[in-house]
Amino acid sequence: MQNKPTSTKKYSLKFWIIFWIVASLVLFGWFVYLQIKNKNIENLKPLVKIFPIGAERRQELNALADIYAKAGGFNGEKTFLILFQNNMELRPGGGFIGSFGILKTKGGKISDVQIFDTGIFDAQIPNTETPPYPLGDMLPIKSWKMRDSNWSPDFKTNVEKAQYFYRLGGGQENFDGVIAISTSVLNSFLSITGPVKIDDYPGLYNDETAILQLEYQVEKGYVEQGIEKSDRKSVMKEMAQVLVEKAHNFSLSQQFALAQKIEDHLKKKDIQFFFRDDALQAEAEKLNWAGQTRDFDGDYLQVVDANLNSLKSDICIRRKIDYEIDLSADQPQAKLAIQYEHTCRARDWMTTNYNDWTRVYALAGSWLVDSSVPPEEMRFSDELGKKVFGFPVYVPIGKTETVNLTYNLPADLKNKTYHLLIQKQSGSGDLPVKIRVVQKDGSETVIEEKLQGDKEYDF
Repeated sequence: MQNKPTSTKKYSLKFWIIFWIVASLVLFGWFVYLQIKNKNIENLKPLVKIFPIGAERRQELNALADIYAKAGGFNGEKTFLILFQNNMELRPGGGFIGSFGILKTKGGKISDVQIFDTGIFDAQIPNTETPPYPLGDMLPIKSWKMRDSNWSPDFKTNVEKAQYFYRLGGGQENFDGVIAISTSVLNSFLSITGPVKIDDYPGLYNDETAILQLEYQVEKGYVEQGIEKSDRKSVMKEMAQVLVEKAHNFSLSQQFALAQKIEDHLKKKDIQFFFRDDALQAEAEKLNWAGQTRDFDGDYLQVVDANLNSLKSDICIRRKIDYEIDLSADQPQAKLAIQYEHTCRARDWMTTNYNDWTRVYALAGSWLVDSSVPPEEMRFSDELGKKVFGFPVYVPIGKTETVNLTYNLPADLKNKTYHLLIQKQSGSGDLPVKIRVVQKDGSETVIEEKLQGDKEYDF
C-alpha cells in the first residue's frame, strides 16, 4: 500500500484482544479471562463446567477460550481487518466505513497496528466496479470502493467485498478475521474512563460529546488548526493510544462495568465478527456474533436503511415499525408501516434532509400487492434467501414520513404454528415495534416493545 501506516506500539492482549478483537465477550468471559490471563488458556474450559451459570453463558465462555487461543498469535502471527463503521451515516452493514485498521498478534503481543483513512485508500482503487443500485445514482461516485463495501445487511457478504476492495487497492495482507465496530462502542468506553484529553487537540472528550467532537475535528476542525487533509483522521490514532493507557490501569469494578456494556453491544450488533477459521466462525454464528442474515423456519422481517448523501443525519432519525399479520383469510397477508421522524430542526454542516434507500427483507415467496411507494420507484429482488422490496424514502428536516406496504405471504404459513424472526439492522439504534397477529380462528395477539437486537417471537 502506498500510504504510510500510523506509528505502532506494542500492547498486551489484555486490552486489544478483549476490546478490539473479542469486544463482544460477556461479563463472565471478561472476568475469567482476567483471572487466568497468565496461565494456559485451556485452564478455562474446566472452570466453565463448574461455573454456576446457564447453558448460554457457558457456551459463550467456551467460545471465549477458543477465540483467545486462536486469535492471540500463539501458534504463528494472526492478522485482522478492523472496519470502523460510523452509524451517524447509516449503511446496510452498520455505518459508513470512514476508516479501517490492520492489527497483528504474535506470541501474545500486538506486533503491529495500522489505521487508514478509506478516502485516501480508495484513491488507489481503480474505477472498475459498477456500484449496486442506487449507489451510483444517489451518490456522486464513479465506482464502487471500500468505503461503500458494506451494502448488505449480511456481515459475511460485506467481509468478502471489503477484502476484495482491499486487494484492488494494493493491500497484501491475508486476514485471519474481520471485525466491524460501531462508533457507539467508543461512547461506552469513555463512560468508564471518564473524560480524556488528547494532546494537540482542543477540549475534553467524554461519552456524551466525543463522537460529535471527532466528527467536527475530521470535517472542519483540522482546517482551523492547519492540519493537512491527509492527516485529518490522525486524531483517531491519538485517541486510541490514550484509551489503551487508560485500559491498562482499569480497576476490577471498571473492568466489570465495561464488560456489561460490551455485552449490550453484542446484542445490538454494534460489533460483528468474521473468522477464517471454520470452527470459530461456526461458534460466532451460533451465538449471533457474526452479523449474519439468518435462515428461519417461520415468518421473517428486516428493514434495512442506507443514508445516501444525507451527511450524518442519522443522528436525528427515529424509526418505528408496525407489522400486522392476518392468517384468517385463505391467503396470509402482512401489512408493514415504517415511520421515519427527522428530529432536527435546521440544516447545518452535519445534518440535512434525509435521503434514504430502504430495503424490506421479507419471507421468500412474498408478493407485494399494495404500497404507498409509486410503482415506478419500487425495486424487487431475491437476496440471502429472502424476498426484497427496495424503494427511496425522503424525509425533510422536522418532518415525519410513513411508508406502507401490503404483501401476501406464502400460503403454507397458516398451516403451522406462527413464528416470527425480526432482525434489527446493525447501527440503527433501538427500534420500537408493534406486532399484531390475527390467527386462523380470528383471535388476536398484540406485542409492543423496543427492539434492541434480533428477536424471535412465538404466537
